[in-house]
Amino acid sequence: MATLTAGDKAPDFTAKDQNGKTVSLTDFKGKTVILYFYPKDDTPGCTAEACDFRDNYQSLVGKGFEVIGVSTDDEKSHKKFESKYNLPFPLIADTDHNIVEAYGVWGEKNNYGKKYMGTIRTTFIIDAKGNIQQVIDKVDTKAASQQVLDLLT
Repeated sequence: MATLTAGDKAPDFTAKDQNGKTVSLTDFKGKTVILYFYPKDDTPGCTAEACDFRDNYQSLVGKGFEVIGVSTDDEKSHKKFESKYNLPFPLIADTDHNIVEAYGVWGEKNNYGKKYMGTIRTTFIIDAKGNIQQVIDKVDTKAASQQVLDLLT
């Protein structure tokens, strides 16, 4: 599992979003991308994080950011999540784990003493040239967008 850090080239990906649309990281060349990885649709922490990005979406776009969420849930699950919370950004379905593994965010987790493999909540800020500008590995789910802004403004 690769550990990506600031300055590394962001791994490109192509996958389907919640609407069945093919999305690639290269589609956003020339823009700063907030690429956030989250464990599961419609769970408390993931919902708080998604809704924080939603609530601050216009402000982020106004500052030149694009927001993309990624989890290993499928398109149908993402569509339900998007509809329930009116999420205005793409949610990438990484059911084959190619993206989470390329970004090094698929790993062992521990919940109440039970160990299992899953997505480690992480946010990558990718600059206009496709390089990783910042990595946030201690995500505050209720203030994820502010964490990004604090690092970049």
